[in-house]
Amino acid sequence: MRHARHENDEHADQALRLDKWLWHARFFKSRSQATDAVAGGLVHVNGERVKASRDVKVGDRLEITRADNKMEVMVSGIPTRRGPAAEAQLHYQETSASMQQREQRREHSRYAPPAPPGRPDKHARRALRSMKGF
Repeated sequence: MRHARHENDEHADQALRLDKWLWHARFFKSRSQATDAVAGGLVHVNGERVKASRDVKVGDRLEITRADNKMEVMVSGIPTRRGPAAEAQLHYQETSASMQQREQRREHSRYAPPAPPGRPDKHARRALRSMKGF
């Protein structure tokens, strides 16, 4: 059942709060995570740091940072619900520059040596010193 205020509001389908849009488009698992990311400066709209309550419109450019993954997307639609991932992907398009950067990061991480599980013990420290030539 739809609420009466949405049926009467002609702009309801043209804009949506940023935190809701990020949640609907499945960039974050919960709306509170999306709100925290926006408040923390990890999401920018058209190059500006904004609040979670800002309306997102078709044509806006979003820069989204999650962990060490950065994406730049163009908003191509306003979702009406949080549906399946295939449906969510119809509401944005990732820029080609963003895709290239993500691919480069993926290649670099593929060739990078794995990080040690923790602080080296006595034998590992000796091995490191011998490799460095100390």
